Amino acid sequence: MQFITRIFVTVLAVILLPGLMAIAQSSQVGGEDIITPGDNLVVEGIPPIPASIATTVERYTNFRSAGLNSWHPQRREILISTRFGDTNQTHLVRFPLGMRRQLTFFRERVGGASFQPTQGNYFLFTKDTGGNEFNQLYRYDLETGDVTLLTDGKSRNSGGVWSNSHPPINQPKNLVLPEHVIYTSTRRTGQDTDFYVIDPRNPPTNRLLTENQGGGWGGLAWSPDNRKFLALEYISVNESYLWMIDTQTGEKKLITPKVPNQKIFYGGAVFSRDGQGLYVITDKDAEFSRLAYINLATMEYTFLTSHINWNVEDFDLSEDGKYLAFVTNEDGASILHLLDTATRKEKPLPKLPLGQVFGIRWHRNNQDLGFTLISSQATADVYSLNINTNQVERWTESETGGINTSNFAEAELIRWPSFDKRIISGFLYRPPAKFTGKRPVIIDIHGGPEAQSRPGFLGRNNYYLNELGIALIYPNVRGSSGYGKTFLQLDNGYKREDSVKDIGALLDWIKTQPDLDPDRVLVTGGSYGGYMSLAVAIKYSDRIRASINIVGISNFVTFLENTEGYRRDLRRVEYGDERDPKMRAFLEKISPLNNAEKITKPLFVIHGQNDPRVPVSEAEQIVRTVRKNNTPVWYLMAKDEGHGFSKKKNIDFQFYATVMFVKKYLLQ
Repeated sequence: MQFITRIFVTVLAVILLPGLMAIAQSSQVGGEDIITPGDNLVVEGIPPIPASIATTVERYTNFRSAGLNSWHPQRREILISTRFGDTNQTHLVRFPLGMRRQLTFFRERVGGASFQPTQGNYFLFTKDTGGNEFNQLYRYDLETGDVTLLTDGKSRNSGGVWSNSHPPINQPKNLVLPEHVIYTSTRRTGQDTDFYVIDPRNPPTNRLLTENQGGGWGGLAWSPDNRKFLALEYISVNESYLWMIDTQTGEKKLITPKVPNQKIFYGGAVFSRDGQGLYVITDKDAEFSRLAYINLATMEYTFLTSHINWNVEDFDLSEDGKYLAFVTNEDGASILHLLDTATRKEKPLPKLPLGQVFGIRWHRNNQDLGFTLISSQATADVYSLNINTNQVERWTESETGGINTSNFAEAELIRWPSFDKRIISGFLYRPPAKFTGKRPVIIDIHGGPEAQSRPGFLGRNNYYLNELGIALIYPNVRGSSGYGKTFLQLDNGYKREDSVKDIGALLDWIKTQPDLDPDRVLVTGGSYGGYMSLAVAIKYSDRIRASINIVGISNFVTFLENTEGYRRDLRRVEYGDERDPKMRAFLEKISPLNNAEKITKPLFVIHGQNDPRVPVSEAEQIVRTVRKNNTPVWYLMAKDEGHGFSKKKNIDFQFYATVMFVKKYLLQ
């Protein structure tokens, strides 16, 4: 099933971990070989990078990963996403630990491949250009290898949801059902995400199903008879609604009424096999998101996971409707569950390694459950669980550059009191015991801001731990998901800087640790985490050595005015509406750009020119302004990237430069 989840950004970052080492171009300066950046990179203030750095860190840039995309409907085969060259592409794996056969070969990364659900003779996938996130929908024919564009080539489109391919209960088994996909597109206005329906075998059948207002619409599921379609309207991480759409007329009906002064979150939904109800994820009447069954005749809710005081974040219903597989997020760790829909009791499952489980998918045989698993000591790979035998099989074994990752540091859950006595938590990775004395620290703050740092494979960041002896801390400041809806709202609007104070409290905690050096701290982060790194550099400049801002917000007003239209209102709910004079004044007051004179420690700014979320102008203006302080500023911009780097050659250069920055300003 397909739905909006709170861990999407985190999961995507994990899936796209870079792999094999690219061949670096080099030249000489002063008799020493240096790495020459490509013409696609803008490099300012960064000293020449010795080629020896690439050699030193090479093994840590050789990690691959793999993620499950789709089961073949008739055979026990899967489509996965992994990378052999510069970008992630779609591959076919015919059996556990079988050869990964690459099917797509594009310069840009490919996402979301999905088999045609009856014969599996073709699949659909999405692809953007240069990281601009304006995805197009394509059909790949397995017999010929032909690729057909199904969308307009300009708008932003989703991968879509397949119509049901099995007959409803009590209907003739030979009933032929249509083969359609409903997907969202911004083609009508450039910012509203409308629903379109298409027969992928016949592109001219493409038609507008229903017009929507806003950029937060997504498709969830068709009814068993394909007459209705379930859609989600996403307002914010705390508020969303379910709608029922007639698949012929496009008529919409709200089925989760809006309640004054009450915000309810729905994270996903699917029809029961008989079509009489819905299984949903919702935080209705609870602090955490629970799995519930809604009777469509009475609209009565039956909650199925009230005994678990953590968020249910993902689920999938077996083809026969007998089992619900679901995943809970328990203090950052993923726990896989299996629920019998008849008895509503859980079936015991084998224990999986501590980490994250995502992308769960049932095979049509109703016994194989596929998923992607990642942990501190293992990169993301694809597995399946046979629910009859409880046997777990591994389908991919991604390369790790020859490094024994079983020796990598495991995540340690830490907690500290903040300014208001609220307990904040995060994950600490300690360097090996061979490093003695107080260790320098890198604080890495997640984006979102509704994301969550969770135990997972650190990839090349293990270099800082294992080779440089730097401790890594991944905090979950207020506003992070996973700790209840109250905690999630503690940084909204005028409370924005309270999350910055949580990092101040973390700096206090570091002082109390006998093995951590409070005088050698660097702060970094991406997207909203980039804003946080700038804010910390301003508020606690006397307590850090340097900061790194990756695709971060430097001015909330200019960010809101210039982010892509389809997401502007979604961000106003979180940060505040800049059109309101009082809120505008507050946002201007707290924005790093307007306090940049306080950034006196070295700063590294990294951005993609095609970023649709945080425009590159946010980077350009903070670089320009901080340089007036005579503060060292390094700037790296990729002309062929968006909200973060995805091409290996660019990721590698970013890593080389970051290692130099860390060595120069944190370790010296």
